[in-house]
Amino acid sequence: MLRRSRSLATNPPAEVMDRHLPSGLSLWELLWTLGIAGVLLALAVPSFRNALLDARRTADINGFVTAVQLARSEAAKRGAAIVLCKTADGLRCGGDELRYDAGWMVFANTDGLRPPERNAGEALLLQYQPWSRGSISANRRLFEFRAFGWRSTNGTVTFCDADGRARAVIVSYTGRPRVAEVGPGGRGLSCANLP
Repeated sequence: MLRRSRSLATNPPAEVMDRHLPSGLSLWELLWTLGIAGVLLALAVPSFRNALLDARRTADINGFVTAVQLARSEAAKRGAAIVLCKTADGLRCGGDELRYDAGWMVFANTDGLRPPERNAGEALLLQYQPWSRGSISANRRLFEFRAFGWRSTNGTVTFCDADGRARAVIVSYTGRPRVAEVGPGGRGLSCANLP
């Protein structure tokens, strides 16, 4: 019986076929992929920016609530006045010229000065520098927390991000903080003090 040999032209061996397979993408496929990736990126960037601004504002709000809770518990523990005030340097409380976006500190007001000012003998319990690029303003220059039975300072601190979205920390007379999305009477919070 005669066998016929196969022609290389009609049935090439596997090693020859591997050399002729296309590898990679065509220019058309690459352009379509880049176009779709560009559209998706353009849609995602604003959402990412808003998420980043919200995360920074939330971090500052949590930092302030932590400071209020620390001051309140230290006042009860020590039986003395504890002060939370705005500060730029961690040494003295700021006046009306300074806002809370410069930072704040918590200290034990052992000498009882009025208005409270921190001296070298008074313990610095906490100092915080905000992360946000917005504004942090308040209707109080400082918050003083006292032991049980004494009324503490109440007030509202408004945190605004760079886009003007606001949330507030409201501190009650008992020294309890709560976070709110709206102002008194259900009105919106104002971010008029944006830098």
